[in-house]
Amino acid sequence: MQPYEYINKDWIVSQSARRVYRASAAMSLALYPLVIALAVGEIPRMVVPALRLLLFASVIGTGITMVGMEFFLFRFDDSHALKQIFWFVVLLFPPLGPAMYCFVIYSRSKAVGNVG
Repeated sequence: MQPYEYINKDWIVSQSARRVYRASAAMSLALYPLVIALAVGEIPRMVVPALRLLLFASVIGTGITMVGMEFFLFRFDDSHALKQIFWFVVLLFPPLGPAMYCFVIYSRSKAVGNVG
């Protein structure tokens, strides 16, 4: 009997998935400056709607990065167990943790691009 998987392997380790996750990680890194800029309130009123749209995109990027990197960590990461535990703890601090994992571990992994 073949197990049913909700997430296809191609969605995690293909080259197009790599581009999506790296773009999402970059957008999630923009979350901190956008929140600070909107909290300070020293910006012109005309810019606020654009910043809110960017904030929404950053939150979506953070979510995509979190889900993808956690799934990659649990299914495809073949590093040492202590290293996986370390990165699991780092992933608990969004948006910086998943973005760091994406750029440091996921982007350099041998599993990415070797879809078969």
